[in-house]
Formats: sequence, C-alpha cells, structure tokens
Amino acid sequence: MKIESLDGKVILRGATNFVPKQIFECGQAFRWEVKEDGSYTTVAFGKVLNVKIKDGLVELDTTIEEFEKIWRDYFDLDRDYVAMREELSFEETLKDAMEYGSGIRILNQDPFETIITFIISQNSNITRIKNAVNFIANEYGEKIDEEHSRFPTPSELAMAKVEDLREKARVGYRDRYIVESSKMIRDGLLDMEVLRKADIETARKELMKLPGVGPKVCDCILLFAFKRSESFPVDVWIKRVMEELYLGKVTPKGKIADEGRRIFGQNAGFAQQYLFYYGRENKVGKE
Repeated sequence: MKIESLDGKVILRGATNFVPKQIFECGQAFRWEVKEDGSYTTVAFGKVLNVKIKDGLVELDTTIEEFEKIWRDYFDLDRDYVAMREELSFEETLKDAMEYGSGIRILNQDPFETIITFIISQNSNITRIKNAVNFIANEYGEKIDEEHSRFPTPSELAMAKVEDLREKARVGYRDRYIVESSKMIRDGLLDMEVLRKADIETARKELMKLPGVGPKVCDCILLFAFKRSESFPVDVWIKRVMEELYLGKVTPKGKIADEGRRIFGQNAGFAQQYLFYYGRENKVGKE
C-alpha cells in the first residue's frame, strides 16, 4: 500500500481489504453516516473524517499528520490482512465468509467510547444505538463543528442525570449502567493495562466489573478497543452461524465463545467479524 497526500487529502493506493460499507456497517462502530455520494463520514478520537472510494482508490479527507496520528491505527492499516486471511483459510465455511466480507477491517476504537456504546447496544438495533450515541455526544461532549461533537470523557458523562439518559437518549435500563461505569472509569477503578496485557480470561473478569458489561459486550469491547484479536463475541447471529455451520446443535453462548477461540485461535476476532457479517446478511440459521 502506498500512502500519499494530494490536494489536502490522504490517498491510499493499493489498500487491500478496505470497503467502507463493510467496515462501518458490520456492527463494530456506531458514529458513521452514509452520504448521498456513497461516502461515509465518521467521528472518532474527537475528529471528523470522510471516507470514500474514488477511481478505485481510498480517499480520506484528512491531513497526512492527522492520518499518522489517528487514522492509520484506527483502520488497522499496519496489519497484513492478506496473511491473516491466509491463516484462517484452513476451513471452507470461513473462506466463503471472508470472500463475502472481503472489505472488512477491525477498527481500533477509543476504549471509553467503545465501553459505553456497547453497553447501549444490548438488546437494541443500529438506528437506536446510533441515535443514543449521537445524543450523548451532542449533549455532553465538546462541539467539533456545527454538525458533530466529540464523545464525552468519563468525567463529563459521569455528571449526566440518569433520568435524562433514559428519557432523552432513550437508553432504557442502561441509563444507570452508563453513569455508574463512567464514574468507575473516572475514578480509576478499571485497570486498562489488565485489559490490554493480561490473559484473556483475566481481562474479561476485570472488564465485567463494570455494571452492564456481560460476556458478549465484554468480548466486543476487548476486540474493538483493546486489540484483543483472540476475543470471540457471541450474539444471536454468531450463535446461529456457529450452531448451523460448525456445532450442529443448540449450544450455550459461553461454550460457543470457547469453541470460537479454540477453532480460530489468535485470529478468532477476525473470524467472528467475517462470520457475523456473512450470517447476518444471508440470514444463516433463520427460518
């Protein structure tokens, strides 16, 4: 891949496995908007970015300095996705899923924002999640421009009123979880280094100290914010895919997560994203 600055934008030439629609709509992030021209605008780390495919090239509306500081890691551009996919090509079902979602990349997101957005995501849908996250950013975060605000800090969100989150952000029973988790993180009661460096089960136990963080939400946070690629989140779609295509029987979610890690090893999180996207788009296991 060749990276160059042209007319105030960053151009990625030869970027493999980079399809904005698949990256943003595969269930890992919630602060994106699709534009009339087919491009995507997202907000991350207090910055606004427009991403489009133009003449077969990836065009990022940012400076080269900001790209190196934020977006290079955000889009996981230093990972060899060709080699990673080759490692996962030992199994035919997954090969089909990887081909179907060949443009997916795992985003490396802000830890606090990811924790809160996935607490909100429980038993909800994409539209409601996005609306809630945008409300929280606009209400409690600092303005970036006329249309966008950065996500609030733990200290800022810890000051939110539970009733406002329930009534205005419409997060339901998660209102208390959001405020209490923000306070715990503000007060240093969550060890971020454990989440990054400890073995996966120790990291999961540490993260599940937060109210509203169960196994599935925990595994999503570890995968999308802490680069724990061995994490294997299990939601309704992954449960259906694994039961239908791998296990052949109804299986508890906890055991499915164990099987995912056993089968796919250190690349389990990537396998999960390909299987999730493939299963959801093709309604695998749903009559």
